[in-house]
Amino acid sequence: MLNYIVMMGRLTQNPELRRTQAGDAVCSFRIACDRDYKAKDGNKETDFVDVVAWRGLAETVAKYFAKGRTAIVEGRLQIRPWTDKDGNKRYATEILAEHVRFGDSKPKDSGNGSNASYEPPEDWVPNFGNEDGELPY
Repeated sequence: MLNYIVMMGRLTQNPELRRTQAGDAVCSFRIACDRDYKAKDGNKETDFVDVVAWRGLAETVAKYFAKGRTAIVEGRLQIRPWTDKDGNKRYATEILAEHVRFGDSKPKDSGNGSNASYEPPEDWVPNFGNEDGELPY
């Protein structure tokens, strides 16, 4: 069986970095992906897709990506069941990221202090993969 997905979209907000009780980094963000076709009214429709990255990849995304940046996300589709406060069964659909790459060029400095204007050293080579190749599940 194969579960592999590649999507490209703009981050709808800055990534959120958290830590598990075990100390593992986990980063959540959402990308907006325009569909290739226009609706009957002439407007393009947009899908909003949740993405989760773990460990080193989570830290890298949180440090170098920001709202508005285009990200190319590779990973697997994950459907997670959960129960809401009323006892109803719900499902969260998200991409469990294995690789995240920039899909645009570096933005110009906006002067607002956000991490979107960070410029890494010229000889810096990012590692957007999972360092140990293991998934947290």
